[in-house]
Amino acid sequence: MKKLLLICLLINSSIVLAQPNIGELLKLHESIVQISVELENGNVGTGTGVVISNEYVVTNCHVLANGKGANVAKYGDGYKPIALKADWKHDLCALKFDGLPFKPVLMRDTASLELEEDVFSIGYPNGNNVPQPSYGSIKAKYPYDGSLIIRSDTAFALGSSGGALFDQKFNLIGITSFKSPGPQGFFYSLPVEWIKELINSKELLTLNTEESPFWALPYQKQPYFMQVVIPYQNHDWQNLYAIAKAWANSQPNTADAWFFLGVADYELDHLSIAKTELEKALNLNPKNLDVLIKQSQIALKEVDLDRLDKINASIAAIDTYAAEELSKKITMLKQTKQTKDGTPNK
Repeated sequence: MKKLLLICLLINSSIVLAQPNIGELLKLHESIVQISVELENGNVGTGTGVVISNEYVVTNCHVLANGKGANVAKYGDGYKPIALKADWKHDLCALKFDGLPFKPVLMRDTASLELEEDVFSIGYPNGNNVPQPSYGSIKAKYPYDGSLIIRSDTAFALGSSGGALFDQKFNLIGITSFKSPGPQGFFYSLPVEWIKELINSKELLTLNTEESPFWALPYQKQPYFMQVVIPYQNHDWQNLYAIAKAWANSQPNTADAWFFLGVADYELDHLSIAKTELEKALNLNPKNLDVLIKQSQIALKEVDLDRLDKINASIAAIDTYAAEELSKKITMLKQTKQTKDGTPNK
């Protein structure tokens, strides 16, 4: 059997309160496999796959695209697929086998996922032959082509393609697929609804394609949720405003469109407009931690202590660490205010 090269290292994010124990993770390892692809240049490409039935292993198409052949390996044994099903645009492929001796995962629809819900991913880190977990939570869900792309802070580095994103009941909720460039991690997973559609598609006998996945298209053709990231990270507020405005007009029920628009207006000193936009974002997703933190920044700037206490109560229900950090700032603000005007501290 050919030597397998492993995909790049998964980076653990901050540990969440509810996470699976070692025994539970070991059981899930039965459903996660390594994929190796023979490339045209003679090199070997690698990725992770998820067993969804005794016939099919799902992975990202960009792991397989234009390869000469593919193999799946587990516990030192190799398995050769007999056919392929491919959704090149959505970057989901399913390798078909005569039969696999591994336990399939259960799947949960994306629409039922809640913002800030604890999740974890499993994939093969670079240089390690044992699947590794990474922990985080769901930060956003973006409508796209009839389903929802998941953004989480369950971190994975470049090359961890085809890994599994699980909820706390060990249901597969997404395939870890790509991240936006830049220092702040925006990690995206593809929805299981697309997997179900994929299995009903026709079989292929080639890995060749000229089609690029939607997330690899030129910048102007990418979805708005990807376009906002670079100007947001680069503090390019005018460009962020233009993109977020178009996004909010196109998808007015998407909370992050209003969040990024509110951030842009806040940074452009349109404070009253920003407050309205952030409130729209919060109404659409009351558990949006990013919105609450931005609202707290505005309330700190305005020295609105009553508002700060209310915001912090909402934050505490989502993230106790973030609430503790804000509490420190509120305490300092109250002390400063008391010193300046001599009013008693609340």
